[in-house]
Amino acid sequence: MSELSKLKIAEARDALKKGEVTSLELTEACLAEIEGADALGAFVHKTPERAREMAEAADARIKAGEAAAMTGIPLGIKDLFCTEGVDSQAASRILEGFRPEYESTVTRQLFEAGAVMLGKLNMDEFAMGSSNETSTYGNAVNPWKAGEQALTPGGSSGGSASAVAADLCLAATGTDTGGSIRQPAAFTGITGLKPTYGRVSRWGIIAFASSLDQAGPMTKDVRDAAIMLQAMAGHDPKDSTSSEQAVPDFEAMLTGDIKGKTIGIPREYRLDGMPEEIEALWAEGRKMLEDAGAKVIDISLPHTKYALPTYYVIAPAEASSNLARYDGVRYGRRAQLAQGDGITEMYEKTRAEGFGHEVQRRVMVGTYVLSAGFYDAYYNRARKVRTLIKRDFEEVFAQGVDAILTPATPSAAFGLGEMQDADPVKMYLNDVFTVTVNLAGLPGVSVPAGTDRQGLPLGLQLIGRPWEEGDLLNTAYALERAAGFVAKPERWW
Repeated sequence: MSELSKLKIAEARDALKKGEVTSLELTEACLAEIEGADALGAFVHKTPERAREMAEAADARIKAGEAAAMTGIPLGIKDLFCTEGVDSQAASRILEGFRPEYESTVTRQLFEAGAVMLGKLNMDEFAMGSSNETSTYGNAVNPWKAGEQALTPGGSSGGSASAVAADLCLAATGTDTGGSIRQPAAFTGITGLKPTYGRVSRWGIIAFASSLDQAGPMTKDVRDAAIMLQAMAGHDPKDSTSSEQAVPDFEAMLTGDIKGKTIGIPREYRLDGMPEEIEALWAEGRKMLEDAGAKVIDISLPHTKYALPTYYVIAPAEASSNLARYDGVRYGRRAQLAQGDGITEMYEKTRAEGFGHEVQRRVMVGTYVLSAGFYDAYYNRARKVRTLIKRDFEEVFAQGVDAILTPATPSAAFGLGEMQDADPVKMYLNDVFTVTVNLAGLPGVSVPAGTDRQGLPLGLQLIGRPWEEGDLLNTAYALERAAGFVAKPERWW
């Protein structure tokens, strides 16, 4: 049974169709793996009974010949997605006990397609973090190890990445505000796709930074990402930023033929002090794409150096606005009040108790840059620079570039606790290759492409044209086949 949880979505779909396995068998295999994996800290709310009911319904649907591609596939759901009747906390103490009476659009679409929910996955609190160490549940752990040191699975979708890499589920949902799908995917040797902003509905996803947040699939390979995106994407009238763009058959576009495609290598992404292993992998990725028939050229994205400071003005500003709704009045945690305390004291005590240190830091930064006297100096200026960053990409694509190749992260996974108490800017630098994609609203994918000297996975990132996820996934598919990454973590949990 344990072998069943190792299946990819495409393999499981085909086996289900042929009657070689049932969804209930797949689900039981995953539930057994989850029960033995508490040391990973990936699943924070387990839903075994609901999973079995959904699997039985999926089996009936398959038997009736009414199956979709995702029917019967057991998934983990990031705790940022509201799931009806199931705890949805965004890994925050302030949402303790919150059980929504509604379903997020993404999970509703997946469940309507017949997917099975195994439970909710760990993450950084309100998606604010790059190491999964800000979670109220405690940190998730990377199934990969270097010696005896426990490693971060990345953040904020750390639980999703850990669960997929450890074969606790066949795939998982993630969200990406500044790299929160792609960085954890790179750290754990899986595939992570951040779609074009507006491709996937944000309705029912607990908001961090509304102009940057985007949901996407975290899977075992590129084909699975294409299959899962198909079920997640589409117009949603409940989300005013949701696009009416048609959703193509992403899997059908995976031919692996990239002859005649032009791939750009941005010179600004060559950082001082970048590890030699990252440089070597990037050069190897370039050669792989050239050998596959693509033309690879050097390009310039001149405003890249302003991306991190721009992001860390805009994202906290939006967070401070979004998180103002958590006040202890309507739902979630409410602090105990002393005699004589009024509404102001209730707000202050509830937020002081409910928000963790990183969330408080970002709310204070965001409130500061939005305050009178600083709005123009910081927030408005950051918005203008964001436009310039977006324009850089538009100009490159207008010159005929089909995709851009960069490293996914500046290093392999680092040890838990290594950066948590250090200068927070050091942690923020983990997003250096990924934040530009969110600022410009573009699709980006991380593909595992090699290992470092300790045997830890390293990822390469491909950035695509807006709305061209099919083309981007096909290029990623060609890169994946050339890289031939098949390494798996040795089981220790």
